[in-house]
Amino acid sequence: MAASGAVLVALAAGMAPPASAATAGPAPTATTGAPLPGLDPAKLQAAIGGLPNADVTGALLRITGRAGHWSGTSGVGDLETGQGVPSDAHLRIGSISKVFTATIVLQLAAEHRIDLDKPVQQYLPGVLPAGLPSVMVGQLLNHTSGLPRAAASADFGDGSPEWFVAHRLKSFTPQQVIDLMSGQPMQFAPGTAQQYNGMNYYVAGLLVEKITGNTFAHEVRSRITRPLGLHDTRVPDADHPRLPGPHSHGYLTVTSSDGTTHPVDVTEQSPWPWAEGGMISTPADLDRFMTALFRGRLLPPVQQAELFTVPDVPSFHSSQCRTEADAGRACMTMGIMRVKASNGVVVWGKTGSRPGYTSGVFATRDLSRKVVYSVNPTNLNGTEMRYIQQIAAASFGTLVPATN
Repeated sequence: MAASGAVLVALAAGMAPPASAATAGPAPTATTGAPLPGLDPAKLQAAIGGLPNADVTGALLRITGRAGHWSGTSGVGDLETGQGVPSDAHLRIGSISKVFTATIVLQLAAEHRIDLDKPVQQYLPGVLPAGLPSVMVGQLLNHTSGLPRAAASADFGDGSPEWFVAHRLKSFTPQQVIDLMSGQPMQFAPGTAQQYNGMNYYVAGLLVEKITGNTFAHEVRSRITRPLGLHDTRVPDADHPRLPGPHSHGYLTVTSSDGTTHPVDVTEQSPWPWAEGGMISTPADLDRFMTALFRGRLLPPVQQAELFTVPDVPSFHSSQCRTEADAGRACMTMGIMRVKASNGVVVWGKTGSRPGYTSGVFATRDLSRKVVYSVNPTNLNGTEMRYIQQIAAASFGTLVPATN
């Protein structure tokens, strides 16, 4: 890691200051009645500053809404050329894809083509491992299903950067992923707790395809991206590893057999996580999507209410609900998550990660402040979280939970 850090710092030498822009605005009262902190350009730039380093190569931050605008970048988007981070970069959005998936399932519920209170097994016979209890469709969306965790499998790697670098073009079908639950115990009885589990959304993606008779990509296109004019948002095929330009390159630091470390470009990788975490977008598109979603353009009132309803259950070792304000309770809804700040501000949104890319989109319920961020970590152990915490504190006065 030290060797990698030295390379990154050297490449940063002599670079021009990152571009940024700011417009001041009033600090309106958020939905909870708590005032938003004013935008401080110096604090915002500092939140993403000091890049590149051994842990993160680059970052971008975009803030919009009537409470003020700010945008900035830091670090490098290409280690070979030293080129900066594009402010309009295409991103691998990881689990932010789940928001699109949940929106489509809720639309199908509004169309009476699916019942959120009926078992998944009724719609998808034979997809879930035999012997599991009935899991309701809505429990997939808000992570209260209790579905098993995936069993360890050599085919899916050991979680190391070295394995991912060697196998980054490898892909898996949704059913292959779901089959990893076979023989594993339920985490808890369905509906009694909440645990963030990507398995829920592989199943939800298959549900979309079964009910509509179309591919998940087709439904995203026809229901969301085309109507909203999201020209840079897509569901790539599993065998399409390229990331459209402009983009920041993603890197992972790997250790060679002689013990030295060096960064490897992993920008090209299979987007096989699909409806669970394989989509591509841009900051502007994510802003537009969340604005439309929060304003009710995509869901009628009954389903819109589900989008902002957190189940009253405990959090069961969840990787998401970790802020002090959550106090061990659920924080996720059918599609997004709620984060409470110590200053009383409540924000809603989603985080997402793929190797080389960690992103998030959050907003107050009234959209007075919307934030999209992306950082490019060089490892898989979450050390980029300090930058995300800094971004959140400067933007909302709160901490965003761990990414996934």
